Amino acid sequence: MAKQQFEAESKRLLDLMINSIYSKREVFLRELISNASDAIDKMYYQALTDDSITFNQSDYYIRIDTDKDKRQLTVTDTGIGMTKEELESNLGVIAKSGSLAFKKENEIKDGHDIIGQFGVGFYAAFMVADQVTVESKALGEEQAYRWYSEGADGFIIEPCDKKETGTQITLTIKESTEDDDYDQFLEPFQLQTIIKKYSDFIRYPIKMELSEEKLKEGSEDEYETIVEEKTVNSMIPIWKKNKAELTDDDYNQFYQEKHYGFDQPLEYIHVSVDGNIRYQAILYIPETAPYNYYSAEYEKGLELYSNGVLIMNKAPELLPDYFSFVKGLVDSEDLSLNISREMLQHDRQLKLIEKNLVKKIKQELLKLLRNDREKYEKFYNAFGRQLKYGVYSDFGQNKDTLKDLLLFYSSTEEKLVTLSEYVERMKDEQSFIYYATGETNARIERLPQTEMVRDKGYEILYFTDDIDEFAIKMLGEYEGKSFKSVSSGDLGLDDEEQGESDQVNEEDQAIFDKMKDILKGKVSDVRSSKRLKSHPVCLSNEGDISIEMEKVLSMMPDNQGIQAEKVLEINTNHDIFKAIQAIFSSDPDQIETYTNILYNQALLIEGLPIEDPISYTNDVWKVMQ
Repeated sequence: MAKQQFEAESKRLLDLMINSIYSKREVFLRELISNASDAIDKMYYQALTDDSITFNQSDYYIRIDTDKDKRQLTVTDTGIGMTKEELESNLGVIAKSGSLAFKKENEIKDGHDIIGQFGVGFYAAFMVADQVTVESKALGEEQAYRWYSEGADGFIIEPCDKKETGTQITLTIKESTEDDDYDQFLEPFQLQTIIKKYSDFIRYPIKMELSEEKLKEGSEDEYETIVEEKTVNSMIPIWKKNKAELTDDDYNQFYQEKHYGFDQPLEYIHVSVDGNIRYQAILYIPETAPYNYYSAEYEKGLELYSNGVLIMNKAPELLPDYFSFVKGLVDSEDLSLNISREMLQHDRQLKLIEKNLVKKIKQELLKLLRNDREKYEKFYNAFGRQLKYGVYSDFGQNKDTLKDLLLFYSSTEEKLVTLSEYVERMKDEQSFIYYATGETNARIERLPQTEMVRDKGYEILYFTDDIDEFAIKMLGEYEGKSFKSVSSGDLGLDDEEQGESDQVNEEDQAIFDKMKDILKGKVSDVRSSKRLKSHPVCLSNEGDISIEMEKVLSMMPDNQGIQAEKVLEINTNHDIFKAIQAIFSSDPDQIETYTNILYNQALLIEGLPIEDPISYTNDVWKVMQ
């Protein structure tokens, strides 16, 4: 039988396709199994219109066999088979899709979609095989045919003696090298692992002979090796079952089976969409964050399937970073089985799925927030930081999606509250949403800067995460109310309510001017405080960079020395200032010592390091003497 040549374009594409479309050699088995499933699907559709065909589900299967001595791996199906012309047409042109043509001709619309594109997937076999033989007998044909090829040189088609309808593909596996382990594709256990990974939810049984050590009958300690034929795939994926049939235990068990985490899922979401794009999804919100979640090593993404066949283990394009904690999978009949990671980044259908999933995840989180506050707070303690990063990142374009999901501790409620709850409790005359920053809630409660706002009876949000203030700066406002730090130079309160401290007499102003000169380069101003009641001193800030933000930025590797514009505020009604007035009148040279002490105390209150601890302690000793 004369050897036929591949079409010229196909010959050029063969090597390129094998090395670029697939990043892992093991997917060849996924492709061959998908094609076998397609062949059985075609038999099913043929039976719908041909009364002479009886389609009993139990008669249709896919079988995997190995022969280590001959280095052969065989994939057999009981599907519709191929004629001589179909072998030449489907396997003679790379990327020729017999399944796709069949689908178009028969206008298949129900759940038994055709998942493979036979030409492209079939040639993945040459990644692991030196020779590929296909024996096929088409439904209703007397003669069976064999297709044989050793790669790009061409192929031979000749008659063969196959008796049963269906197709058998035999791969002669390459010899292993130092760099490539091909022997693994002759090991039943490894093949079973690959099938479970990629083809577990193919709707027809995938059968293999597997060996197992069992206790000999009648013996207590003697074992024997038993070889049994087993079905190695689950067949019916949970996400394609009716939600009414499933229980919480079913979803929790699936979470464990897929190894999404060692914890229990806090919440699950089962989505089934049949519109412009068809897809099913099962999403999980974990109970706890993985140990490496906030590190560069963490890899986000959902499993991506095409009609039950795994395309990608981690598809990051399905989730924005702020929802990267979500685990689960998406299965779409409208995605190509051969889609690459590069193609995913530009796939319009995938972007539509992502948009819908984001909307659904937000809805479920808001529902959890309303109906089970304790469970939501547990989620927020694990992943709230990521939501706040989401508000801050991408120039704030996600803030409208995330703002209602945020929680902060409150001065009046002494628990986590939403921004909406804060605004609902605002007093009629209150213009701003007030917040204070610090390392802990207890430390914030003692901040001198909170005194005036507390005296007004205004609620204060506590920001203890380093991302909090950055996120709020990006958010800008909530329901028309702007955010205001209690350390801001202007608290936004009426002057009358803040006292007459703006009206400083000449003697006091002289003291402030002297102190400002002493602290030149450290503070931008020294002034009488509008906010202090019982404390003698504090730092406030002018401009967009707060003192807390300065602390965060100073710890970053690319810190460019960005600093807050600090103001030293003095409580002129405090006994300490009266002592300073007396010192300034009797011994002006002593004012430097008092100024440095007050400045360093203000730094300590803010949690900032003092520049020279020895000088500070010497100043304190000097005053004590």
